[in-house]
Amino acid sequence: MTDPAVLDAVRAFNRFYTNKLGVLTKGYLDTDYTLTEARILYEMGARKRVSATELNRDLGFDPAYLSRLLKKFREAGFIDAEPDPDDKRSQILVVTSKGQAEYETLGERSRQQIAKDLRDVDEMGHERLIGSMQVIRAILDPQSTAPTPPVVIRPHRVGDMGWLIEAQAVAYAREYGWNDKFEGLVAEVAGKFIANFNPERERCWIAERDGKRVGSVVVADGGGDTAKLRLLYLDPAARGLGLGRTLVEQCIKFSTLAGYKKLSLWTNDCLSAAIRIYQTAGFKLVAEEKHSLFGPECNGQTWELELCEAKLSSN
Repeated sequence: MTDPAVLDAVRAFNRFYTNKLGVLTKGYLDTDYTLTEARILYEMGARKRVSATELNRDLGFDPAYLSRLLKKFREAGFIDAEPDPDDKRSQILVVTSKGQAEYETLGERSRQQIAKDLRDVDEMGHERLIGSMQVIRAILDPQSTAPTPPVVIRPHRVGDMGWLIEAQAVAYAREYGWNDKFEGLVAEVAGKFIANFNPERERCWIAERDGKRVGSVVVADGGGDTAKLRLLYLDPAARGLGLGRTLVEQCIKFSTLAGYKKLSLWTNDCLSAAIRIYQTAGFKLVAEEKHSLFGPECNGQTWELELCEAKLSSN
């Protein structure tokens, strides 16, 4: 049985959010429509053609109630009806130009209201808000068929290095039993990168999906004609998507354009998935040495790539 405190917390949030949406006001978004009417207009405007049966199935309305609302919209000139070729007992509802204009007006008013609500919320707050919404949806509707959001790769910004340090330290402690010495190493590398950052010769990329950071990689100046690939990381939820190779190829392309001749990296042989990516891109193993820097015994490896010999997936 669910804890009563949890039930009360959800009820309290529901009250807050319905008030925030203006659900209890007479006219939704300062229109003559209730929230229910506005939702039906939205569904019809977004789909252009839909049957009453589909609306009933997807929205769960009482058929008689929905019929009355649809009659109101027909009388207002928002929709026309035509026979459903697949079901003679049903009709296809077609949105008119007048109905489409009303749909677009409602959408614009909704966006304006949201913009007003978020006017004092910064970019980080936006990310937290969207992430929290996704968590709620995933918990309450785990079978949701919503498409997987695309991964966006962007340059680093303030706050990213702190995330990178924590994410890698926690992940490698959990997966390989590495201690806080590894966290110290990541922090040292990240700190030096920020302190000496040269945008013409160095770069850090952060991969995001749905506003959440899921990956990273760094190109640092290794001196002379050599660049260093560092801090490649993928969140477990983002693995198996080809993102690791995309990030590595980003490093190869940037290093080439920046004038480097060679790209070097240090890793450990237990990171087999990453090593396969390096091998595929043309990296060659040039040195290895056992160590216990992070607790368990590891086999450290140095890999190098002559950039003129890189194997990119686009080739």
